[in-house]
Amino acid sequence: MRVIDGDGHVFEDSKGMQSFLPEPFNQGEGLTRWFPPLDHFHGAMTGVHPPGSFQRVGPAGWIDFMDAVGIEQAVLYSTGGLAFGKIFHYDWAIAVARAYNNWLHETYLKTSPRFTGMAIIPMQEPEAAIAELRRAVEEMGFSGAMIPSTGLPNHLGAKEYWPVWAEADRLGCAIGIHGGAHSGMGFDHLNVYTPAGGMGHPVGLMINFAGIVFNGILDRYPNVRFGFMEGGVGWSLLALERFDREHDTHMQWNPRGELAPSADEKFSDYLRKHIEAGRVYVGCEGNEPALAEAVRELGEECFVYSSDFPHEVNNELVRAELDELWENEEMTTSAKEAILHGNAERFYGVKGLAAV
Repeated sequence: MRVIDGDGHVFEDSKGMQSFLPEPFNQGEGLTRWFPPLDHFHGAMTGVHPPGSFQRVGPAGWIDFMDAVGIEQAVLYSTGGLAFGKIFHYDWAIAVARAYNNWLHETYLKTSPRFTGMAIIPMQEPEAAIAELRRAVEEMGFSGAMIPSTGLPNHLGAKEYWPVWAEADRLGCAIGIHGGAHSGMGFDHLNVYTPAGGMGHPVGLMINFAGIVFNGILDRYPNVRFGFMEGGVGWSLLALERFDREHDTHMQWNPRGELAPSADEKFSDYLRKHIEAGRVYVGCEGNEPALAEAVRELGEECFVYSSDFPHEVNNELVRAELDELWENEEMTTSAKEAILHGNAERFYGVKGLAAV
């Protein structure tokens, strides 16, 4: 089975990134804090992780992992950048985005054609985000950009971000909305990390999914491909159920024609139409119990396999998840192949090693 990892991560190298900082930010030595903390939950973890997880591997370690578990290519996302939306200094946000993208390009993308990158863009300044997205895609060969699901002052369907989506539409690139920072969503005072992590990823994704879909972004910018990463598939079924009912019973006035779907169109039909057109993707892992049901409800074109390496997994866990997905008797071979590599090829615009 061919496997493309649709959501892997890198641990940023401060020394390596610092060499790409522009004036005046490159003054001094030993910069260690590039991004704000993810949240107070991550800052006070009490517990253990699977043995061998959270290894601070570089390109060589990544390739060893892919060889060990049978992954052909990997799409790489930031780790610290999951808190990028919380950067309040706009010039620093611009400088960090450029430094990170240059570092990822030099350190990973130039090392092997098995790596594909998702850039960071400074959404705090939409004009700068447009310029950086254009540079990353056209000059450095990135598949698109990662946008954190939390931290920015508005949801991603807000008008202030429409110019960014217009540029992404022109480029025909991928936008990966990624969870990871869990504060500010109503459960800041939970006393256990497990439910905070369990809710934080999907809740952040669902909020931005709603903002994008109901503000007509999928219709207005049909060449952008939006992915909602590392929240599992369960939230997509919840969205399908709840948004169908609410759209049927609470049809909002739409005098300017900017909202979607139309009053006479069922939400689920509208969403499936855009999924089939290749505009909406959802990241998934291999052992999710609701995956087969999600495929039945939303179609095999929707879901993209993601390892999350080198975060809370190790080689054995990833290999077991891949085996479990491939052996799932509730899904067709066509669906499994779409999830394991076909949808990643469509979403990220990668062609597989056979074409490299």
